[in-house]
Amino acid sequence: MLINEEEIAETLAKRFPQVTVRVQRERRIWLDSPRKGFIDVLTCLHDELGFVQLCTVTGLDSGDKFELIYHLAQDSGIVMNARVSVPRNNPVFDTATNIYKGGILYELEPRNLLGLKINGLPEDIRYPLPDNWPRGEYPLRKDWVAPTNASDDGAEADDSDDDNPTEAEE
Repeated sequence: MLINEEEIAETLAKRFPQVTVRVQRERRIWLDSPRKGFIDVLTCLHDELGFVQLCTVTGLDSGDKFELIYHLAQDSGIVMNARVSVPRNNPVFDTATNIYKGGILYELEPRNLLGLKINGLPEDIRYPLPDNWPRGEYPLRKDWVAPTNASDDGAEADDSDDDNPTEAEE
C-alpha cells in the first residue's frame, strides 16, 4: 500500500464528504470529522489505508468544545492526526478500541482527566488518576479549580528557613 499523502487525502475526501483533510507537510496529514461517522473514518484509515498504529490520543478542552485527536501511523511513516470535536454540554464519544485494540489506556486519559464520556470503555478504571482521586474532579478542564485541603486554615505558608537568617536578621 504505497500511496502518497495527496492520494490519501483525495480518497478520504471522496469517501467521506463530511470530513476536512489537509496535508500539512510531507508525511503529516490532518483530518477533521464530525462525531457522527468518526468510527467509520477510523475503520477506513485502519482497514483500507494502512494506518494500523495508534500512537496516542490527545484530549483537548477548547473552551466551548472538547476534542480528541487520534495520532495514527502507517508503516511507511505517514502520520494521520484524526480530530473529532463535540460540544462541551454533550461530551460523548464512542471508543475506537474495537479498531485499535491497545487504545484503551489512551482513551482512559481524556475520559478521566477531562470528564469525557467514551462509550464502550469499562467504568471502573480510573487511570491515570490515583485511586483516591475525588469523583467528578477533572484536572485538565480549563474551568477546573483544585479542591482546597480540608486541613488548610487559609493561613499563608511560612516559607522562612529559621536556620538561615537573612542579612537583616544578623
